[in-house]
Formats: sequence, C-alpha cells, structure tokens
Amino acid sequence: MRARRLWTFALVVVALMGALLGRLGQVQIGQHEEYAAAADAVGTRVVAVPALRGRILDRNGVPLVDNVAETVVTVERRALLDAPDGGRALVRRVADALRLPFDQLWARTQPCGTTGAPPSPVCWAGSPWAAVPVATGVDPLRAASLAERTAELPGVTVTTSPVRDYPQRRTAAAAHVLGYLGPPTAEEVDASRGRIGSLDLVGRAGLEAQYDGVLRGTPGSRTVAVDPRGAVTRELRHTDPVPGRDVVTTLDVRVQASAEQALGDAVAAARRVGEAADSGAAVVLDVRDGGVLAAASYPAYDPSVWTGGITQRQLSRLTDPSAGTPLLSRVTASTFPPASTFKVVSLPAAVAAGNRLDGTYDCSSSYTIGNRQFHNYESRAYGRISLHDAIVVSCDTIFYDFAYRSWKAQGGLAATSDARDPFVQMARDFGLGQRTGIDLPGEVPGRIPGREWKRQTWQATRAQTCERGTSGYPDVARTDPARAAYLTELARENCATGFQFRAGDAANFAIGQGDVAVTPLQMAQVYAAIANGGTMWTPHLARELTGPGQPTTAVAPQARGHVPLTAPVLAFLHRSLTDVVGSGTGRGAFTGFPVRQWPVAGKTGTGEVFGKQDTSWFVAFAPADHPRYAVAVVVSQGGTGGGTAAPAVRRIMDTLRTLP
Repeated sequence: MRARRLWTFALVVVALMGALLGRLGQVQIGQHEEYAAAADAVGTRVVAVPALRGRILDRNGVPLVDNVAETVVTVERRALLDAPDGGRALVRRVADALRLPFDQLWARTQPCGTTGAPPSPVCWAGSPWAAVPVATGVDPLRAASLAERTAELPGVTVTTSPVRDYPQRRTAAAAHVLGYLGPPTAEEVDASRGRIGSLDLVGRAGLEAQYDGVLRGTPGSRTVAVDPRGAVTRELRHTDPVPGRDVVTTLDVRVQASAEQALGDAVAAARRVGEAADSGAAVVLDVRDGGVLAAASYPAYDPSVWTGGITQRQLSRLTDPSAGTPLLSRVTASTFPPASTFKVVSLPAAVAAGNRLDGTYDCSSSYTIGNRQFHNYESRAYGRISLHDAIVVSCDTIFYDFAYRSWKAQGGLAATSDARDPFVQMARDFGLGQRTGIDLPGEVPGRIPGREWKRQTWQATRAQTCERGTSGYPDVARTDPARAAYLTELARENCATGFQFRAGDAANFAIGQGDVAVTPLQMAQVYAAIANGGTMWTPHLARELTGPGQPTTAVAPQARGHVPLTAPVLAFLHRSLTDVVGSGTGRGAFTGFPVRQWPVAGKTGTGEVFGKQDTSWFVAFAPADHPRYAVAVVVSQGGTGGGTAAPAVRRIMDTLRTLP
C-alpha cells in the first residue's frame, strides 16, 4: 500500500514537472518574441534624434543662418546617478579640464522644474534618458584631453553637433527678423506627436519660430533600454532623421547691411547734438509685391548669443528696459506717433470730406479750437497756400481746420460712431490699427483712436482714472509738482467725460498725433500702397522653401485689398511728395543725391511725445517715376524728421539705386 502511494506521488511530481518544463519551453521558444517585446516595453524608452535644421537665406542665396559643427561634451545621466555625490566631482573634473566655471556646467545637469534647478533656458529641458550636453562650443583641444581620461571620467563623451551660425552677423545681423531657438517644453513635445523631440531646439522668435515646422525637419529616434533608475544601459533600435528645408527670404544682405548701418549712424548723430535717441527702426519694402528687403531695429544684438545656450545674465541684458530692451523688435512690436508722415492718409480723407485739391488754404501759425490753440511746428505762418505747398512745407494748421470742420459736420460730441468719419475710415483703409499680416510672430496692431476706441478705453480704465483724479500723483509731485497737477486735472476730466471724441482729438488725429500709434512697418506699407497705385500687399519675408532632394515651393505674395484713392489724388501725392525732397522739408538730407536720375518721394515727420524729446520720421518711395521700394526710418527721441531720419533714408536709397 505504501509502495502504491509512493508511486502515485512520484507520478504526480513527474506530471507537474513535465507541465512546468512544457510551459517553459512554450515561453522560451514558442512565445519568445512576444515576451521579449513585452520585456522591452517595460524597460525601454524612445529618444528623439534631432534632424539637421534648414538654413535661412537671402533672396540671392546668401546664408543668413547656417549650420556649423560644434564640439560638445556630454555626460550620461547614469554616470551622475551612480556617483555617491550625484556627479558633482565628475562634473568638477570636466569643468577644470575645460577651464570653465563649475556652476555653469552643473546648472546644465539639472532637469528643468526640479528642486534647485535654475530657470529655463539654463536648466536641462531635454529627455531624462539622453546624455546631457554640459558644455557646447568648447575648445576642441581641451575637449580632446577628456577622451584620454575615460577611467576617471565615466560617462563623459566628446562629440560634434550642428549649431546655428550667422555668417553675416557683423554687417547684416537681422537678429530680430531671424529669431532664435530654445529647448521645447514637455507640453510641446507631447502635443507634437513625434514631430518634436526633447533634444530638438524649436523656434522662439522671428523666422525661426514662424517657419519652425519647415526648418526643423523630421526627427529620427533611438530606442534604448533603461534600468529601474531610468539610466540608459544600451541602444536597441535606431531611425535616421530627415533634414529640414531651407527658407529663401526676400531679404537682400546688401540692403540689410545698409539699413543697419544707416540706423545706427542716425542714432549716434542725434546723440551728438543732445538728443536721447533711445530706439529706432528701418524697414524696406518692395512696393510691387510686399517683399521685405531689410528690417533693422535699434538697439540690436548679436544673434549668436543664443548658440550653445544663453546664460541667465545674457538673457537679462537682452530684456533689460534700462538697456533699451534689445530683444524687442521696433519694426513690428513697437509703436510711435507718425506725426506728419500721416498726412498722406489725412489728405485723401480731407478730399473725401469735400475739400478741393486745387484750392488754397490759410496756413496760420496757430489754430484755435474752443479755448485751446494748436500750433504749426515751430509756429511758422505761410499765409494762403495751395494744398501742394501744405504738404511740401508740412503745414499743420490747414489739417487742423479740415479735421475740425469734418468733426462738426458729423455731429461733434453727439457722434458716437466712426462710420461717417473720413479720417478714421481712410486710416483703416490703409490697414492702420490692425496687424499687417507679415510672416513674423509678435506683431502689434497699433492704434487708430476713433470714437469707438475712446469709449472702450474709457470703460476699461475709468475706475483707475477716477481714483487718480482723487488721489493725484504723489510720486510725480515730489519731483515735478506742475506735471503732477496737470495729470491730476486731466484724470478728473477723463473720469467724467473721457469717452468723448473731442474736437482736439480730431485735430491731433489729422496730423498723426494724440493717441495715434503705428509701427514702422505699417507706415512703409502705407507709402508702398501710394507708390503702386493703391494695392495693399501683405508684407512677407519667405520667398520659397527648398531642400536637397525636395521640390522648391514658391511662397506667393498676397494682396490684402485696395485703398480707395482716386487717380487725381494719387497723382497729387506723387508730385507733392517728390517736391518734399526736391524743395521742401526733406531737401537738406538729399543735397547731392541724383534726384533727377533717381527721384525720391517722401515725407518728414516730427512727433511730439509728452515728457520726451521729439520722434524723428522719414518715409519715402523711389524711384518716384517708376516706384520699386518704400523705406521707413524712425528714431525715438531723435529730433526732427529732416535732421535725423531723412539722412538715414538717403543712405539706404544710395544702396537701393545700385541694385539690378
């Protein structure tokens, strides 16, 4: 009986062992691939491999942004995790060998968002499973010494990586147009569905941001095995990336260099005669299709500061208001009062209101509305003159009269709509008060302050305005009691009736003063429309998209509308603006310029800003008889238009007339 039980037990054990061995065979042989894949899924991660970024070229194929190989020192995260001190000693040895500050390299190892990590873009925003680039752009000889010390520098690798280069930065930087790159956020990586990898750099401003998807290409991938701590142990699979496409722009490197030099020299010249000249811009458009040949902003900066990762100190300097906020583009993201350059908008509006082009009008030294006097610039009187002469000598009082009579005809203070206001409507027909639609991020719309704008602004700010009318301006009063008293009285008035579009508002509007605010790009677009017969082309920078082994895609210019200018008004503006340069307020700046062979049509503007020096403007198009280019230059606190901005435009015109 015992023997039978023993045999029964033995058979059961053998059967169970057989079943176990059979199952093991099934798993290891029959289902090997299935379980291996499952194991990989648990212990693997996919790391994106950045594609080579496309270049940005000028209209003739000259590289403005290119790629160059840079020496990079990386540290594997596994080496940091394995070290008892978290990798500090390892990173210090690397820093000493490269003769770089330890704090700078250590900051790069800290994942963004973790405790103690520095702010972006200094921290590491890349994948936690990728090697961390602790130093970029290092001396190749010093980096090579690291490769000889593998035993004491585990996980440290010296490699090369493509980085952005700016071959024209010394003469034609175009920093605000080209933009810069920065690491992606986790949200951007997740939302891209594989188009953006954690090691990618993405466009953060300018053309780099606008055409990021085109320039970036398609990333490849590395599938890596990781241990329980998240450290990479080996590579399992690899897919190559697809390079990005080049963006060929409408920019011309010769014109860009001329604009940057002319603007910088205009600022310097203004400062020599006592002007603050704190900022400015210059822009050149092709009047035939809206292509941007040049766009310069002052103060400027070297775009290569972003290459290899910007430091917090450098970023602070670029955004510091006391340094003029160099990162801000004055071409598209700053507004200025257009002053008398706006008269090309007000004149057709005045004609639409019933004033004769061939009439004569009184250009007195001042014009009285109620108890307030509005003066001509420098308070000069010219007597009765033609409208042509009013443009040539830039008479303000004639335009005050046009605006005041139009304001009364619409009902004065009782009018609540801008629908019948020829001045407001003409400004909107020229695209003012709205973005031009240029292919750059960060453009502001400017401001056309009609009745509707006045009411909306009053409703939004009334509480604060009324509080100021009660409390006054004690901070201002400590240094300037008279100004504080004026501001307090103004606040009280605006608290009660700030929604009203007054006669004074209309008068200031007509000469581009008061609350009127435009960008330099908008004014260049206005003059381009006058030059080409009234077509409003959308300003654009991309001309075509191309790449090796890929078809070239042209970017077609877009017409956004037509300004309702009659043939007589267009002919009048062309003739009057040409005479501004020939015998008017722009004559001095163009002395010696071959205006007979290459005539220039333009207008000066000197904008008054409360508490600041005058804003200097000159906007022009040329050649006046067969227009091709529109140019706008503005210098904040730069003095008169004829004294500062006009000479800068003249220098740019010197370059433009040499183009084929």
